[in-house]
Formats: sequence, C-alpha cells, structure tokens
Amino acid sequence: MIKSWFKSGSPWIWLNAAAVSTCLIMVVGVLGLIVARGVGHFWASPIVQLSYQEDSGEIKTIIGEHVDSTVTPAAMAKSTGFKLSDDEDVLIQYLIKTGNRDLTGSDFRWIQERHIKAQSQPAEMMVIERREWGNFYGTLTAIKENGQVIASGEQAWSILNERLKHTLELHEKIAHLEKKEIGAINYALEKLRLKQRSLELKNAWNEQSAKEFADKKLAYDTDYKNHQAELAQLYQEIRRDSLVATTESGAELAIPLSKIVDVYQPNKMGLFTKITHYFVKLGEFLSEDPREANTEGGIFPAIFGTIMMVMMMSVIVTPFGVIAAVYLREYAKQGFVTQLIRIAVNNLAGVPSIVYGVFGLGFFVYILGGNIDALFFPEASPAPVFGTPGLLWASITLALLTLPVVIVSTEEGLARVPRAIREGSLALGATKIETLWRTVLPMASPAMMTGLILAVARAAGEVAPLMLVGVVKLAPTLPLDGNYPFLHLDRKFMHLGFHIYDVGFQSPNVEAARPLVYATALLLVLVIIGLNLAAIIIRNHLREKYRALEG
Repeated sequence: MIKSWFKSGSPWIWLNAAAVSTCLIMVVGVLGLIVARGVGHFWASPIVQLSYQEDSGEIKTIIGEHVDSTVTPAAMAKSTGFKLSDDEDVLIQYLIKTGNRDLTGSDFRWIQERHIKAQSQPAEMMVIERREWGNFYGTLTAIKENGQVIASGEQAWSILNERLKHTLELHEKIAHLEKKEIGAINYALEKLRLKQRSLELKNAWNEQSAKEFADKKLAYDTDYKNHQAELAQLYQEIRRDSLVATTESGAELAIPLSKIVDVYQPNKMGLFTKITHYFVKLGEFLSEDPREANTEGGIFPAIFGTIMMVMMMSVIVTPFGVIAAVYLREYAKQGFVTQLIRIAVNNLAGVPSIVYGVFGLGFFVYILGGNIDALFFPEASPAPVFGTPGLLWASITLALLTLPVVIVSTEEGLARVPRAIREGSLALGATKIETLWRTVLPMASPAMMTGLILAVARAAGEVAPLMLVGVVKLAPTLPLDGNYPFLHLDRKFMHLGFHIYDVGFQSPNVEAARPLVYATALLLVLVIIGLNLAAIIIRNHLREKYRALEG
C-alpha cells in the first residue's frame, strides 16, 4: 500500500508543497521583522524615569528609552552568574537607551526588572539629537547667550525653539558655503593646477601663460577670502547660543546649539504630534547625509549613488545584451559553436559576484583605468584619475554581471516571435533589418524589458563586487554636482547594500546602529520590490499591445 502510494508520486507533491510553504513563511517572517523594526525607528518613544537598585544596594535614577527586553529561564540565568531566589522562575531584563555617551561612556544599558523600584514618564523630560555623541536625555534648565543666562524655566522653551531654528538656518548657510561656494573654488584651483602641469609637460608654459594663470588664481583667491570672511562671521554667530541641561544624576551640562539637530519632549506629544514628528524624521532620513560613523542621520548619498549606478548600468547593459541576443538568434549559424556560446552565457549567470569584482578591479581599474590615466591625464600623476575604483568601473562591472540575464531573456523573447511574421514582413518587401527593427524587436520587447529590470533589481542588491570597484563608507561629494563636467565618473560613491553591511557589521556602536540597519534594509527591499513590480507592469502592457499582432 505504502509502496504504491510512493509510486503514485503523491508524497513528492506534498513534500514540494511543504518546502514551498516553509520558504514562504520564512520570507514573510523576515520581511515582517524588517518592517516592524524599520518602520518603528522613527517613532518618538516615551522617556521613562526609573528608580533602580544597583547590585551594591544603592538606589539610582535612570532615564532613557525602552528599546528591547529579554526573558531568560531561571536555570539558564543562574548558569550565567545571575543570583535568583527560589521563587523566581524567569529573569526579565530591559535594554534602556540612556544616551549621554560623553558623560557615561556608553548610551545603552541592560537592567533587571526585579531591581526596578519605581518608574514614571515625567512630562519635562527632553531628547536632544546631537551631531556628535548621540542623544542626550535630561531636562532643560536655561538658555545662554555668550555665556550669560537669558531664559530659564518654562520661558526657556520658547526661546530655545527660536534660537535653534535660527542656528539650523546658519548651519545650512555654512554647509552651502563650504560645500558649494568654497568647494567650487577649490575644484577650479585644482583644475588650474592640472592645466598648468599639462602645459609644463608639453613645454608650452611661458610668461603669457604664467600671467594668465596668475590673474585667474588671484581672482579665485579673492573670492576665497571673501567667503572665508563670511564663514568666520557665521561661525561666530552660530557659536553664540547654548542650552543648559540637567542629567539624571543632577549634573548640569552646557550644550552649544550648533551641536544640536533637534530637541523635543516625547512625553508631552499627542498622537497627531507624534505622527507629524514621525514623517519629519522619515524625511530627514531620506534627504540628509549620515553622521556619527553612519549610525545616525540620513542615507541620501547612498540612495543617490545606488540610483545613479543602476541607471548607468542599464544604459551600458541594454544595447550589448540586446545586440548579443539578436546576433545569436537572428544572424548566427545555429550549430555547435552557437550552442557553446549559449552554454557559456548561462554559466556566466552562475559565477559568484565577487569574481566579477576581482575581474573589474584587475582589468577595468588597474589595466584600462591605468592606461587611460597614462594617455589622457599625465598631469595628474602620481594621483590616479580613472586608475582607481569609481562610479564608471562599478557600473561596467555590474553591467557585465547582469549581461547574461538580459541576453537570455531577450533571446527567449525573440524565439517566441512566430516565424510566419518574419516571412510575411519579408514577403511584403521589407529588408531583414527593417523586419527586425519594426516587427520582431517590438514583439520581443516584453521579454527584453523584463530581463533588463530583473537585472536592475539584482544590481541594486549586490554588495561584494562593489566593495572592490567603487563603493566607500562615506563619500564627501556626490558624483553629480554643479562643477564641470557635472557628472564625475571617476568619483567613489555610497550604496544602500554596502551601507547595510557597514552599519550592521563594521559599526563601533552596534545597538545604536541596529535600527538604521532595519530601516535601510526595508528601503532597499522596497526598491527591489518596486523594480520587480515595474517589470510585471511593463511586460503585461507590452504583451497586450502586441497580442493582436501575434494572432
């Protein structure tokens, strides 16, 4: 009976269904965890104040955010050194984000529930998001201007909001001056230096050239000094104001407003205020630069770098993939060599991505880039221009990585076009190239677009090859800016996938970085899901468009 049941194939059907169900449950579970942790990162959590008994018996006050909790069986807790009484079955611990790293040395602490004597959520507790040293938790005492107290008590909050808004505006002006105005002058001076070096190598440097260059440099120096004077004035103004905060221990700390990003009181917030605050923080996460070793701030450079690299990769891989597929299907003589090429293309799709990264580093960067520098940029020597990892080589490497996907998809689409359509077009007097361009390729476009966008989805999530050919932890400037030639293909860039790896595995402050890992992973998953949904929509649209022609 059992033997005949196995022969019928039913067990294998059930086994396959069980495997698929298990995979779906695991995928949904992982996505659920990422969504829960990633979405909740920007919510304003309440600040708790705890009266906590230390192991020495001393009662201390602890304030901070409740981040996580663990429940450990008593037997396991005793085996790790905890002393529990006989009537305690479990050990419950809470992870509290206490902040104030510059005062205590760490901004997270595990505490035991059994040692908590009292807890509350005082309305006056505030959170200060700082540019350095992480969050600060405490109460507002006073506002100072040039070291003199100008407001205290409840009046301090209205003064703080006005002064902080003005300070943030000054910070934006300073950033604009340093990155845009002074950055453009430094870029122009470097270009001037390279041009002078180029003329010297060509033995074309003379007195007239020296005078022209001196005049240009004098003009740049004048602009630079003007900007520096304006910058010094802004720095003097931005350092004027500070606030005085009181910690849980009663100590007072003066914090310059120039070091503060935001101040708020989560325990006073209503639901609507928290929702507004949530979307403000989400907007900052998507639009600002990272800070504190990527554990705080935004990820805009990583988003920009990922999109820019994927767009360049698409421009490179599409023509090569389509041309290769058209040649193999429409022009190449079908035989052993063609079949061997198809096998090679299919095998390339299974090569580990890190191998492509090593190839890109060795061939594109060192060989191709080094020769380009020697031929076209000798004045920059010994500093490399294209002989170093950058956006161009990363895009080409990923184009090579995803090329097999585009070739196979396009060739399958061409194979599905009925032969009768080709013959009908040729019978009506069209040439082979006209038939291919006006009839065959449009009908194969659903498969072409699907292959392209699936390749884009894979490229958006790749990390290993990019670590060798252009991605960095923090890029000082974007590959696209206002300096000629505007798009700088030689620059290094940031990437969402590498950002996740760096924050999750290279961060010195793991607990602080963990929420950002989930938030960035969620964003990357949404990008890849969006690309796959776009593939389905485009494929269905093109399929419906050319269905009548197939009939």
